[in-house]
Formats: sequence, C-alpha cells, structure tokens
Amino acid sequence: MIKAGIDAFNGKNVLLLQGPVGPFFRRLARDLESHGAHVHKVNFNGGDWLFYPTNAISFRGIADDWPDFFDQLLIRYSIDVVMLFGDCRPHHRVAHEIAQLRGVEIGVFEEGYIRPDYITLELFGTNDNSLLPREMEYYQEHEATELPKALEVGQTFSYAACWAMLYYLACTLLWPIYWHYQHHRPLNLLEGLYWVRAFWRKRYYAHAERNVLKNLLSNHDGNYFLVPLQVHNDAQIYFHSHFASVKDFIHSTMHSFAMHAPNETLLVIKHHPLDRGYHDYAKCITKFARLNGVENRVFYIHDQHLPTLFNHTRGVVVVNSTVGLSALAHALPVKVCGRALYNISGLTFQGAVNQFWQQAPLHLIDQKLYSSFQHYLISRTQLNGNFYKRLDIADTHAGILWS
Repeated sequence: MIKAGIDAFNGKNVLLLQGPVGPFFRRLARDLESHGAHVHKVNFNGGDWLFYPTNAISFRGIADDWPDFFDQLLIRYSIDVVMLFGDCRPHHRVAHEIAQLRGVEIGVFEEGYIRPDYITLELFGTNDNSLLPREMEYYQEHEATELPKALEVGQTFSYAACWAMLYYLACTLLWPIYWHYQHHRPLNLLEGLYWVRAFWRKRYYAHAERNVLKNLLSNHDGNYFLVPLQVHNDAQIYFHSHFASVKDFIHSTMHSFAMHAPNETLLVIKHHPLDRGYHDYAKCITKFARLNGVENRVFYIHDQHLPTLFNHTRGVVVVNSTVGLSALAHALPVKVCGRALYNISGLTFQGAVNQFWQQAPLHLIDQKLYSSFQHYLISRTQLNGNFYKRLDIADTHAGILWS
C-alpha cells in the first residue's frame, strides 16, 4: 500500500474508521485530500469526535446495526479504500469482512514493526493477518538495497499520554450521545488516571531499580533469558496466540524455564512501558516462582534500557511482540510462543520453548536472510513517523514520510 506513495490515493474515495488516539487521522485526511483523495470519516464515540469534529459521519447504533450501516456507506460514497487502526477491534473486524466481499481495499495502520521511528501501514492486515510471505526462500531471493536513514522521532510518551487523557475525557462527557458504543477496553475517566499513575510509577521504578541493571551485567552477564511482556489487552495475544492472558504466558514460560533451563541461568521478565499504569505482575510472578522452585532465579524489572539488556542476554522469549524483531536486529536467539510474521526458519528458533533454554546458544541467525527480510518489511510496510508526535517535515500535516 505504501510502495507508490501518497499520490496513489489521487482520485480515490477513502473511508477512515477509528484511528489512534489523537489528531493523526484528521491530519492524515488533510494530506490525502491535498493529494486528490476524497475522504470520509466515521466517529464511534466522543473521543473520535473530539479529534475529528467536522465533516464526519457518526455511528450511534448498536453493534448489530453496524454491518448494514457500514455496507451502505461503501455503496453511498463509492468507497475505494477503507483505512483503520488495529484490525482486531470488533467494528474493524466486521468492516474488514464486508470490505473484502465488496472488493474494497483495506489499509491497516499499527504501531511500527521497526521501533521507534516508524509506523505500519499494510494492505489487508498486520501482524499475523499480514499478507507478507513467511517462507525463508522468498526473502533469500529478495535483493536488499540500502534504505534512506529514518528521521528520528524522539520521545513520544508525553504526547500519547496527553491525547489519551483528552480522548477518554471526551468519551466520558459525550457518552449520552454515543451510549451504545462498546470499546475494546474500559472507556471512562479512570483511563486518564492510569496514565497519571504511569508517570508516578516511572519515577518510582527509576529509583527502586537503580542498581538492577548493574547487578545483572556484573553477576549474570550472558546467563539470563529475557522475557519482554506485552500490554495486558494486546489483541495479538488474544487473537494470535493460544495464551488466555499475559499472566498465562508468564506462568507457562516460568514453568518451562524451571523444568528445562540450565541451573546457572536466570529469567528476567520485563514489564511493558505502556502497561505501567494498568498492571503490576509482582505478586503473581513471586507466587509462580515459588510454586516452580525458582524464587532466586527470577527478576521482574520495568524501565531498564532494552538495548543494553539485549547485549548481555542469552536469548529472548516473546509471545509475538515486535520486540522480537528488535532482538533479531541484535542477532539474538528468539523464541516466538505465539504467531508472528517474523517467525521464519533461519530467523527465529523453530523448536519448542522447552528446548530453547538449552539450545539457544547454538541457534545462529542467517544474517543475509535477516537483512533481506528487514529491507522488505521496511520498504513495503513502514512509514517514517509517529502517530502521536509529528516529524518536522514540510508539506505534510500528519508529519510522516511516504517515501
């Protein structure tokens, strides 16, 4: 979808559904319109309205009304392309099926596969729904030319937090207008308080864990396995893995580690930074470690520097997080326990997780294959930019580079 650039939307009728929290979709619409597209937008709740208040269509019906409502929109406006953020949201899954039946293209935005300077835009779907080939042989035949260096986005957390608090405030205040709407997560003012708690916890952990990294590197260099967690409501866990929750993944991984990992190794579980305000797994990790007899071999950390952790770990275990791609960039052995587009022979460990603890040091990544895969991934699915903070680029409202 990104290969021909934004000019490919010239003359197209584009329908925007839900975007990321904040003004990104409004800014994107202005860019598309300036390149000859005709843009329509559907708002589902007060937060959507806050960031796209004019020239938008409001859907206020119940969930059962949505399929026919959406289908009529496709016909009425002769829609060529539907764009949305997150292809696993309930309204988006329904829209995806109908658009596909109508022969309408679907463009799916997601957080970047390559962090932190990219966002994802794919035709049809992202992550395990992606149409990207999963065969090693395909990428072995792909020639990896040099790509332009990405512009750095910089820190975005404060922007995302601000947009999120405004979004949930508007959802709460305008609930009487959109009272049928059901979000994929709780939708009230408490959501804003979670972001406030996240700010506080970030400072707390910076102090409480100030010696953790030094201890790991001094005493356990090369002798720990890293387990980066995903956010508690990540659709990739529910739709693209067999785990019921993050807690389920923690328990399963810790049990496997206790039964099969070398005695000298540790398990380092890292909390997801965007889940900081919502969950703390300290109690359940302590409980699981005790039940599995590995109380002294499990560390639970929060805001330690991920690249430094990568440089000294023996291997990385993920469900299907994009952190796995970052680990591959560091030439680390990676075990994917769910379904991920990068879980390809020659890149990730293909055996069972029970085998990974012993065999990780023997697993070597095919560096030429990785270079080809990364080049293909960036050139076909990644846009230099961010949803929450615009790059300072001329002639763009959304602040992303299309080429």
